[in-house]
Amino acid sequence: MCNLNRFVSLTLTLLLCVTVSGRSAADAVKESSTQYGFGVVPQFSALEIVAIWRPILNELEHMTGLRFRLSGSDSIPAFEKEFTAGRFDFVYMNPYHFVHAQRSQGYRPLVRDVGRTLFGILVVARESPVDSIDQLHGQVVAFPSPNALGASLLPRAQFLREKIEIKPLYVRSHSSVYLNVALGKAVAGGGVQKTLEQQPQQIQDALRVIYRTQEVVSHPIAVHPRVPEELKERVTTALLALGQTGSGREMLAKVPMERIGPASSDDYRALQALGLDHLVEDW
Repeated sequence: MCNLNRFVSLTLTLLLCVTVSGRSAADAVKESSTQYGFGVVPQFSALEIVAIWRPILNELEHMTGLRFRLSGSDSIPAFEKEFTAGRFDFVYMNPYHFVHAQRSQGYRPLVRDVGRTLFGILVVARESPVDSIDQLHGQVVAFPSPNALGASLLPRAQFLREKIEIKPLYVRSHSSVYLNVALGKAVAGGGVQKTLEQQPQQIQDALRVIYRTQEVVSHPIAVHPRVPEELKERVTTALLALGQTGSGREMLAKVPMERIGPASSDDYRALQALGLDHLVEDW
């Protein structure tokens, strides 16, 4: 009888191990067959975004066992409609985009660049006589989109405060802003320092900065609430670990992300006080 009890106990233990192992294997199969959409604000051209982000996502796949689909948007307005509809599981977005995404879909920030803040700049052609923003009254000023935070909302808020009337020209990306100014199609343009530094040297040499806006908290990588909590934690851990290696820091620097660290919703509350809502166009 004792031997029978030991046999039954051993059999149940083995069955339990098989069940647990089977469930884990099933979960692994499900995760490997599920692609999580990863959206990126289109500050650069589609080719540049793929070159920057695909290596990062490949590394995340290796570290987490998950699969990521880089979900491109052909313009910032299109990107805004997509995150407002909750299309992205994970998304890299500007701080004001995040505020709206949190309101509309419940997105939560995972990480951000804790090594720097975001500020906007206004550039003009290097040979332009313009050296202050009051000289832009009545002039064409290029922006990537109405709702780009550093490159559009912050500069346009300053124009309003100083009662400077401009003719806005929306050209879909930061790279297009710099090109339009360099080619003389706009007297000035809004951007951010890091995207300017990532332009071809010929474009950088053709421009100069005449104005810098106030500083705000940097872009987060955020997650949609439909993503399971365990996967959120796994991706967060992997992203933070990526910032601890030389190759990882090199990849993140191209985003650009100087020093990756944890992010919380509290980091973005101060944006509410900037009073930018009246400048925001339909998402």
